[in-house]
Amino acid sequence: MAEIIWKTENIELTTVGIDIGSSTSHLMFARVHLQRNTQMLSSRFLIVRRDILWRSPILLTPFLADYTIDANRLRTFVEECYRDAGLAASDVDSGAVILTGEAIKRRNAEAIAQIFASEAGKFVCASAGHRLECVLAAHGGGATAISRHTHKTILNVDIGGGTTKFALIQNGEILGTCAVAVGGRLIARDHDGALARIEDPARQLARALGIDLRLGEGINDDDLDRLVRAMSEIVIDVILHNEASGIAKDLLLTTPLATGVTPHLISFTGGVSEYIYGRESELYGDTAWLLAERILAAFSSGRIGIEMLDPGQGIRATVIGASQFSVQVSGKTIHLPEQLDLPIRNVPVVFPKLALDRDFDAGSVAAAIGAAMQRIDADDSVPIALGIRWHGDPYYARMRELAVGIAQAAGSGTRLPLILMVDGDIGKLLGHILEHDLRVSRPVISIDGIQLHEFDYVDLGEVIHPNNVVPVIIKSLLFPGR
Repeated sequence: MAEIIWKTENIELTTVGIDIGSSTSHLMFARVHLQRNTQMLSSRFLIVRRDILWRSPILLTPFLADYTIDANRLRTFVEECYRDAGLAASDVDSGAVILTGEAIKRRNAEAIAQIFASEAGKFVCASAGHRLECVLAAHGGGATAISRHTHKTILNVDIGGGTTKFALIQNGEILGTCAVAVGGRLIARDHDGALARIEDPARQLARALGIDLRLGEGINDDDLDRLVRAMSEIVIDVILHNEASGIAKDLLLTTPLATGVTPHLISFTGGVSEYIYGRESELYGDTAWLLAERILAAFSSGRIGIEMLDPGQGIRATVIGASQFSVQVSGKTIHLPEQLDLPIRNVPVVFPKLALDRDFDAGSVAAAIGAAMQRIDADDSVPIALGIRWHGDPYYARMRELAVGIAQAAGSGTRLPLILMVDGDIGKLLGHILEHDLRVSRPVISIDGIQLHEFDYVDLGEVIHPNNVVPVIIKSLLFPGR
């Protein structure tokens, strides 16, 4: 009897997190313990413990001669990892695949998707642009959790093979992000010292320095030193909030990092961080260790006068998987267009920072939604769900102001459905205002009665009649410290 009661209140899942990037790929298996939230007779399960079961070796992401990812080699790597971990595909309850850099390009993403096609129902697949990479690294490395618990402002610097991502975090909330095309594997040499890899940003930087880089030829020590020094200066200038100019400005991949807040601590993640924290000493023919030496010198000389923090994850600063697919049913006050193809699967949820507990206007709503969409590199190729936490009475004037702001930010430009996920019982009225009063050109799906969080993905099922409700399957990305 005790075991039966325990099983009704507790769930244990085996989950996998798979990170596929331009330079490296790796995965890890974890066991997650979820426990029912007993407050207010809730049916929601909360994560109470997560344990890493097995970490893969780091694979240099395999590419074919035409610079597309070698999906067959990648498939073999994943299969070997399952076998070495002592797990079969059937042992894994859920998982998350994060694609970054070259992996998110259409041909590569489609090839990678085929590897996990048989597990499509259990996996979340997220394509991360530059800004979302900044956010994922900050969460995956543990910097956001440390900031939240210590109330310290932290600048997380994720230095990978091709890019460096910055995230400024205050009280666990990310204030700003920035990315530059500087990394530890922009060039790589073979065993004979000849250049076997030259990325476009390295060519740009070399041209600006008057260095001639050619595949199959070597690079002398002086030129290599100048190239690495220039890379490190770009990273250090962002840390010190120095304004980018010249080639540094050309290598910005996003808008500059917002100034005005000085961090208490700096943490590093990504492959180069393994050299910064002394966890890696092996050389791979690239410039990662040289870049790390330059950055360490800036700290030891006092040029960077901020304390360095080791968040603990380094190159593995990513998701550890996805939580149980919890199922919720919408409220009855929902709005659906007359013609709608359901189900819709794997829709990322983004939460604009809306201050709906006080007076607001459409302009502030539109600005908040625009910033949130930019934060996850949203475009018009895939549907996005706006998560809205409603406060106050549903007076028409307030509802219309909210709807006008939504319409201004996301009301046109695509025929993809405009999906709203609201926690309060205002879905039907909000959807009606958008479709009939404001006549937005997109189909409007407004679902209420759903509790969601950042980094949730949702599947919207077919309408259940005669109740007129929609089942919503929620899949949450898991991080080591979340």
